[in-house]
Amino acid sequence: MQLAAYQQQARRTMRPGLTPRDALLDSAAGLSEEAGEVLSHVRKHTFFEQPLDRDAVREELGDALWCLGAVATCLVLSLGDGAESTLIKINKKGVGG
Repeated sequence: MQLAAYQQQARRTMRPGLTPRDALLDSAAGLSEEAGEVLSHVRKHTFFEQPLDRDAVREELGDALWCLGAVATCLVLSLGDGAESTLIKINKKGVGG
C-alpha cells in the first residue's frame, strides 16, 4: 500500500470533534503509547526470555503507523514526504551514518 493512500484512509477514522490542538496531542500521545507497546514486547523477549510475539508486534507497528499518519495529518504533512526526507538524509550520511 502507498503511504498517501494509507494516510488518507486512516484520516477517516480520526476522532471527530477534537480541536486541532487536541487532535494533535491525541495522535502524538497515541504514537508514544504504541511505540511503548512495541518496546514492551521486545523487552520481554530480550530480558525475560519470552518468545517474541511477532503477530502482536506487527499489530502494534500498524497502530503506531496509524498514529504517525494522524500526527502528519494534523500538521498538514504527508507520510511520503517524511519518508523521502529521511531517505535523503540517510543517503547523504552513508550506510551506518
